[in-house]
Amino acid sequence: MLKRLLSLSIPLSILGLAVALNIANPPLLQSLRLNVFDTLLIAHPRPYEDMPVKIVDIDDESLKRLGQWPWPRVKVAEMIDRLTAAGAGAIALDIVFAEPDRTSPSQIIPVWKEQNILGDTALDSLPDHDAIFAESLANANAVTGFVLNEQLTQKKPALKAGYAIAGDDPSPYLERFTGSVISLPELEAAATGNGALNSIPERDGVIRRIPMLFGLGGKLYPTLSAEALRIAQGASTYVVKATGASGEASYGSDAGLVGIKIGQFEVPTDASGKFWVHYTDYTPKRYIPAWRVFKDNFDPATVDGQIILVGTSAAGLKDLRATPLNSAASGVEVHAQAIEQVLLQHFITRPDWMHGAELLSMIAVGLILIALIAYLPFIWSAAFAVAALGGAAWFSWWSFTANNMLVDPVTPSIAVLFVYLTESLRHFITTEREKQQVRDAFSHYMSPALVERLAEHPEALKLGGEMREMTILFCDIRGFTTISEQFDAEGLTRFINRFLTPMTDEILAREGTIDKYMGDCIMAFWNAPLDDDKHAEHGCLSALGMQRTLLDLNAALKQEAEEKNTRYIPVNIGIGLNTGECCVGNMGSDQRFDYSVLGDDVNLASRLEGQSKTYGVTTVIGDNTAKQLEGMAVLELDLIMVKGKTSAVRIHTLLGDKELAESDAFTKLKKAHDAMLKAYRAQEWDAAEKAGKTCRKHLGELEISGLYDLYDERIAAYKQTPPPADWDGVFVALTK
Repeated sequence: MLKRLLSLSIPLSILGLAVALNIANPPLLQSLRLNVFDTLLIAHPRPYEDMPVKIVDIDDESLKRLGQWPWPRVKVAEMIDRLTAAGAGAIALDIVFAEPDRTSPSQIIPVWKEQNILGDTALDSLPDHDAIFAESLANANAVTGFVLNEQLTQKKPALKAGYAIAGDDPSPYLERFTGSVISLPELEAAATGNGALNSIPERDGVIRRIPMLFGLGGKLYPTLSAEALRIAQGASTYVVKATGASGEASYGSDAGLVGIKIGQFEVPTDASGKFWVHYTDYTPKRYIPAWRVFKDNFDPATVDGQIILVGTSAAGLKDLRATPLNSAASGVEVHAQAIEQVLLQHFITRPDWMHGAELLSMIAVGLILIALIAYLPFIWSAAFAVAALGGAAWFSWWSFTANNMLVDPVTPSIAVLFVYLTESLRHFITTEREKQQVRDAFSHYMSPALVERLAEHPEALKLGGEMREMTILFCDIRGFTTISEQFDAEGLTRFINRFLTPMTDEILAREGTIDKYMGDCIMAFWNAPLDDDKHAEHGCLSALGMQRTLLDLNAALKQEAEEKNTRYIPVNIGIGLNTGECCVGNMGSDQRFDYSVLGDDVNLASRLEGQSKTYGVTTVIGDNTAKQLEGMAVLELDLIMVKGKTSAVRIHTLLGDKELAESDAFTKLKKAHDAMLKAYRAQEWDAAEKAGKTCRKHLGELEISGLYDLYDERIAAYKQTPPPADWDGVFVALTK
């Protein structure tokens, strides 16, 4: 019981840490949450509906046609006049006109006079451009703009609306500033409304929420979008609702604003007076290029009764903002999309109680997971963890697409991941400790593959075997007695280790299992304990690799012999490979056993290794092995009855891989070799002898001339003493 409680203390502590992390809400967690919300917005953008909101866009084409920015105020005034004449319901300028027009006569004439360019003229009576612009604004239902900043300034933006506040004072909860950059006073005075152009991006620079109100000097100031909505309706007052108002309460940790009423439209907001923008994809229908307004054929119906926002998408004017759907959206479009949502009464909500609900779900899911880990097999906790993660993601998606509500799937997922990963790590460490005990106990005398299998399935550690098709390899050093005479016992041990190590590497590299070492002999097999569909091919590739490795070993031994001025004796090996049904498993006694293989085909593999010297080749393979090879250089050697067998077997030699098999020389060699064997078994001695000579012409670098020496001797002997009439071509081996 105490052990169980101690084991539960770790996941409970982790769950507590996850809860504390969620309450602290660090920047990393905020970023994760916002990235999830961005994914929802990207996957399910708001469908565009043609609303009475349009953007007159000072785009690159307009600058090309009408001249660089800033345009003379008389041109801007003309645009305002044209929009007013066309019936625009409201015109909001997403531009700050903070300085007098430099092209205005009042700005240019004094300069000309200083340079004595002009004498006394009547130019002083020319109208001021800013005055013309102000008159156009006065004749329109217009909104000028200002920018709030953190600099201390004396001038404050003009307030054009009143405020009715229901509930607590909202000022402490708004984004607050200390200074501003405002349009010229005569322009502000002429306009019907005046709004802040600021948009407040999140910490990663992306604009996801847009404010309706700001604070400056203890007063409330509307944004451009809010002010455009107000004057379009002819409203004079904003109704600001905060916690403490009748019927309004805060269910979360944040008090503050609840919503703002602009004319007949309710705008639900968060505590700081912002609401989430549900962006649409870029839609050309929302834009009217500014140059079109100046055309004689401009259609008034495109702006009649519309809220018109005048702004710019020209890259050079740098009014570009990052949104979840567009990394370089025009700033004026953010205002336009916000107005559209208010008109549609389409809002994304995230109630103030949502964070608390997410926290409770985190705790509940975490406790259930801990209980499953403690009392049920680990697979159940894994299944629950996957279901919890998937369920959180699905519920977040459903809440957004069906109810326009943002639910954070990150919060419960943190508990699941923290608890599950911690318990998985603990489970893994415990399991690995148990496996390591098995590895330590058996790695010194069992194959590595078997050790891993036993580590995964300790219940297999018992006597018994199974029948399966396998490929068995035997490798032995030829003339080992002669080689061993030049070493003492210690030197011979080093030599054997030096030989066995690279040979073993070639076998293990191709999924082979070392059965045992017998002095200078290696026994290995494939397709046990792990399944290997290409066991015959892997065995043969290992044999070829062992031959190549032997060349490197002999080169090193020769160099050492020359340096020490000792006798160099090259190392030659014989390899036998055979494939067949064998019994493989733990063989031995109850006190000690080993994983090994038994069967007639195992004995045949050993006999084939012994015949490699007889036939003058390095590798001899059985017929079953040869039949499973594709694209390797193989020649049939003989029909032979090895010692201890009562029936003949067909044997082959393995000479190389696919590259050799496809060479022109080997193709000719194989054709001549097959012709020799056919004539030999038909007792056509002269034809067989002739074919053997042809074979020698195509040997190239293949060192198998001893094979044809053997057949030459047999043919000569049979010419002197022909075999019986019923001779079937089988050679009976008298030695192993």
